[in-house]
Amino acid sequence: MKTALLFTFIPGLLLAQGQPIPFGSTLDADQQVAESQKLAKDLLSAPNPQLRAKGDQHRTYDFPAAKKALPYRLYVPTTWDGQSRLPLIVMLHGAGSDENRYMDMNNKQIIRLAEQHGYVVVSPLGYSPMGAYGTPLRLPAVFGQPETAAKQRTGVTPDAEHTLELSEKDVINVLEIVLNEYPINRSSVFLAGHSMGSGGTWYLGAKYSKYWRAIAPMSGPFVDQANYPWEHLKSIPILMSEGTLATPSLQGSHVMRDWMFQQDFTFEYYEVKADHGGMVPLVLPAVFDFFDRYREK
Repeated sequence: MKTALLFTFIPGLLLAQGQPIPFGSTLDADQQVAESQKLAKDLLSAPNPQLRAKGDQHRTYDFPAAKKALPYRLYVPTTWDGQSRLPLIVMLHGAGSDENRYMDMNNKQIIRLAEQHGYVVVSPLGYSPMGAYGTPLRLPAVFGQPETAAKQRTGVTPDAEHTLELSEKDVINVLEIVLNEYPINRSSVFLAGHSMGSGGTWYLGAKYSKYWRAIAPMSGPFVDQANYPWEHLKSIPILMSEGTLATPSLQGSHVMRDWMFQQDFTFEYYEVKADHGGMVPLVLPAVFDFFDRYREK
């Protein structure tokens, strides 16, 4: 059994102490948060013409571990008064995409929803289009397929492990940059993702659980049940969604949905008539409504 996480809160410092999740990277969450916080503070100490800017922004930052600059996409509501605390959504893209794909899709639907609901939304690259945010699990390693999950984990090469680590680091770096630059309401920070990003949402949602008020994984039940720290989600509301035509993830989502409903979680399931990619624009309004119910007003 996993040892329960011990959380410490100090103003301005967010810690998520605990051991790595067995099927993910070997990064220690506590150490990574501290490293990302230092990086964010160092970057923000330099002159920045985009400091606390509003609207749709294409950003980059220098990522020492990757030895290059990495992009991220940021949206800040144009109606923000420059002082009020803001809720934040971290959006993780699917495999083969980048930080812009989900921000631009369906006539910039996420941006329109963010403006309407008053959220900051940040979309990190995750180091590479296939970085997977620290977890190697992907199709066909859906919930209820432990042998497949074990095979994928044991097949991770040293190079692939390095990519997983950099992908995970990139997300936490970008999150801390936004948290340090803008007056984000730390009680209203949310995590969402689709496909590979859904696997990342489950993974980072538990490993860095102290960040999140709620999470919304979409069409990607990439969780190894026996090696997942379920206790970390006991206080985190979850909206899981899927498309009825999204085979083969649909079967795993149904198995996971039924199991989750039997557990003591704050859990909701939302299904729409669409395929794997087509479900996203149908589900996003429900994701914002779900987060609205849990954000601090």
